[in-house]
Amino acid sequence: MKRGRRVAIPTTMLAIDPAEPGGPEVLVPVERPVPQPGPGEVLIRVAAAGINRPEVLQRMGLYPPPPGAPSILGLEVSGEVVAVGPDGPEELLGQPVCALVAGGGYAQYCVAPAGQCLPVPASLSMVEGAALPETFFTVWTNLFQRGGAKAGDIVLVHGGTSGIGTTAILLGRLFDLTLIVTAGSPEKCARAREIGAAHAIDYKTEDFEARVKEITGGRGVDIVLDMIGGDYLPRNIACLAEEGRHVSIAVQRGARAEVPIFDIMRRRLTLTGSTLRPRSIEFKTMVGDEIAKTVWPYVEGGRLRPVIDSVFPLAEAAAAHERMESGEHVGKIVLEVGK
Repeated sequence: MKRGRRVAIPTTMLAIDPAEPGGPEVLVPVERPVPQPGPGEVLIRVAAAGINRPEVLQRMGLYPPPPGAPSILGLEVSGEVVAVGPDGPEELLGQPVCALVAGGGYAQYCVAPAGQCLPVPASLSMVEGAALPETFFTVWTNLFQRGGAKAGDIVLVHGGTSGIGTTAILLGRLFDLTLIVTAGSPEKCARAREIGAAHAIDYKTEDFEARVKEITGGRGVDIVLDMIGGDYLPRNIACLAEEGRHVSIAVQRGARAEVPIFDIMRRRLTLTGSTLRPRSIEFKTMVGDEIAKTVWPYVEGGRLRPVIDSVFPLAEAAAAHERMESGEHVGKIVLEVGK
């Protein structure tokens, strides 16, 4: 393991690594060994870690980490690279980065593949840096790669004020997409429009299928980015224009649905989806390279920054999860680790 100059790395650290599944109360700091970076990896002294819904599911025992991933929660971090593994990129030593990881983020130190690291520019805080990787990689992979989003497309995004939803709005605005989102209150709809959505539908008081037809003059949308699943799927299909693409990224209302097969055939629709966490390091590195080329110039230029809902210290990870589960947040919830 290579180390940067004058950087003292302890042997143990504080981390959130619950021994048993349960409610937010299981999220208490414990002492764990500082991980060692392997070939092609870096060790990050964590400043902040983003909170994501898959971590809530993992805490509940519903989404185990993939083989080889640490049991410590956390899928994205920001911080300083303090060591690199064998044949690692020495030029990253001492650099502020944010990183997508398969686990281990809720800790004072975290190992990340070098190819899944992106620089945190001076224009962003470390809290903002920690709020970028998971949602940016997810939205880029699903909306732009699998969904084939291009300038002029109309996109329906459910959960418009979630971390994924706000990221889709921000990227859609940069790449000339028209975003229609759903949210659960007039206040959330107003915030979504402030962030950049063209239209926001209160799904509790409005029929989103009817509203989409009204907004688009009956044409429908080019893409649906859906994290709801279940009985939303046939309604989403009804919202699609001819040649439309439906991209599933989560199944909050259930993993099964009945679909109108002939309608899919007649209108030449595409149903696809993906999960990011189990994908290979090579795939995630490729996505990171694309984001570095196409999105990061906007981040570095100050034109793109995440929407932050709230910040909690590492010791209050339980409160952060309670905030996530309340559904009241707008944008990203972040743990501040480095203080």
